[in-house]
Amino acid sequence: MPDPTVPDLTGRRVVLTGGSDGVGLGLAARFAAAGADLVLPVRNPTKGEAALARIREQHPDAQVSLRELDLSSLASVARLGAALQEEGAPIHVLVNNAGVMTPPSRRTTEDGFELQLGTNHLGHAALVGHLLPLLRAGRARVTSQVSVAAARHGVHWEDLQWERGYHGGRAYAQSKIAQGLFGLELDRRSRAAGWGVSSNLSHPGVTPTNLLAAQPGMGRSRDTGSVRLIRLLSRIGLTGTVATALQPSLLAATAPDAGGRFFGPSGLGGLRGAPAEQEPYPPLRDPAEAARVWEVTQELTGVSLG
Repeated sequence: MPDPTVPDLTGRRVVLTGGSDGVGLGLAARFAAAGADLVLPVRNPTKGEAALARIREQHPDAQVSLRELDLSSLASVARLGAALQEEGAPIHVLVNNAGVMTPPSRRTTEDGFELQLGTNHLGHAALVGHLLPLLRAGRARVTSQVSVAAARHGVHWEDLQWERGYHGGRAYAQSKIAQGLFGLELDRRSRAAGWGVSSNLSHPGVTPTNLLAAQPGMGRSRDTGSVRLIRLLSRIGLTGTVATALQPSLLAATAPDAGGRFFGPSGLGGLRGAPAEQEPYPPLRDPAEAARVWEVTQELTGVSLG
């Protein structure tokens, strides 16, 4: 299938979380090839340096730099925001791509939030808040990477932090639904207030990344059965590959005149296929729910969102 056409990004600053591995690394290479001033905030500096070397091997003239970021720490998010504010360069594209998925037992962030909600949603939302002046200066496009998991369940308001009975899959779905509701509300509020920021959602379908692979730091000593099955299905063409899975977010981040839209693979069940605009999943459609997420997010993070 043909890749989305990426415009010339020379002189434009792109900030991409989760760019040291999987779909994020593929996105990073595409942005670098288009001439972007690419900023990669990473939690693991060793993986970050390896990603940087790989990108520069493919694109020797790439303008790529690393920054430190642990999305499970609001203090780390604030430090990155302050550092980029001090640099003063407007941000033209922000892709909130990093994430964690289904630790087998409940874990919390440095700030006491359930790990998936705290990392996938609250960390990214706080980053948007800290960077909002730079996003406004660049009339930025913000893209939030959600998941097919956001098609089911909802925000678990009666126990937002899953303290009274943890379910890894539903907690993951909640984190991605909250991230998606926030992303669409960002677009609505920007339009109402004239911020000049547009915000889209994307999802990669199903692809064999490391989200479900062995990760001792997540309490997962071996690859899950799910990721082994996904690898098999990918090899026989029933699910996507990393190369195809990055295309919806690439389209969401660079398509002209796009705001408040949702992009994903167009194949059966949204598992694979060419990228295309889609209707947001039912849990993402309620503006009142989105406004509630927006307000609660400000309360939990202590970060003003304009």
